[in-house]
Amino acid sequence: MFRRFNVPTWAVSLSLVSGLLLPIALLSFHRDNLRSSSQVRASTVDQPTPDPSPYSTPASSTAANVEVGVRRQLNYAEWVEMLKREAIAIAAQSPSHLKVLAGDSLSLWFPSNLLPLGATWLNQGISGDTSYGLLKRVKFLDQTKPQTIFVMVGINDLIKGVRGETLVANQREIVRHLKAAHPQATIVIQSILPHGGDRASRRYLASVKGDPAPKERQRPLWVDRLPTISSRWIRTINEKLERIAHDEGVEYLDLHSAFADADGYIKEELTTDGLHLSVAGYALWRSKLQQVGESAVKPPISRSATSP
Repeated sequence: MFRRFNVPTWAVSLSLVSGLLLPIALLSFHRDNLRSSSQVRASTVDQPTPDPSPYSTPASSTAANVEVGVRRQLNYAEWVEMLKREAIAIAAQSPSHLKVLAGDSLSLWFPSNLLPLGATWLNQGISGDTSYGLLKRVKFLDQTKPQTIFVMVGINDLIKGVRGETLVANQREIVRHLKAAHPQATIVIQSILPHGGDRASRRYLASVKGDPAPKERQRPLWVDRLPTISSRWIRTINEKLERIAHDEGVEYLDLHSAFADADGYIKEELTTDGLHLSVAGYALWRSKLQQVGESAVKPPISRSATSP
């Protein structure tokens, strides 16, 4: 029977064994609030975040301090703690058709109502995360029993100036960890999506025109960095990711070709700001996720249908 991923379904079961219902429910409520506003101010969400080590705020203290109705930007350590708790919760329930989205803000903001039906979805996306960040936290999934794990990460590496070789090496290590921890799961490396280039910069600057707040505090790093990341370089990285999938015996999902226009940049109707996705963009992504599911589980061929 289909079960939609939400707090009442799995958190109630978890509360019987661990007593973590309240903090997880509060954090999920907070994430839903952030997600509901992402289409309006997505450009302010995907701020560059440093690696986990520089954070001094104790992550373990965050859950008890979250108040219902108070909307506050979580820092990286708080997001990591929340996703760790959610992974523990889903492992306790152990749903039979678990699918995981692992990555950055593109996965994080995937509308739950657009995810393919027939599965329990665990969203392990963090805004601004890099391949290194995902590599350090992919262990949270070790006790879960996913049917499929979709990995998409890398655009923030390029925005932050991480070398392509480092990005690719981290992706390989992510895949190897997932293979060892989940030998029965279908692991899918998804291509890095195209971006809007200088069009994204112009759109962002137009969106903040007349805003009284100081521009230097608002301007995300990607506004200036995207125009410097060529569409050819992204295609080259994707070719390397496809090679990893082949070498490691996992699946590769080419999203780039479906999202890119003739010049290699993201199609206007598929994005809100040149980096994040519109509803149409997520609908297209959903159709590609469904194709993976269909190819992984093929229905038996009817004998009568093949008879002459």
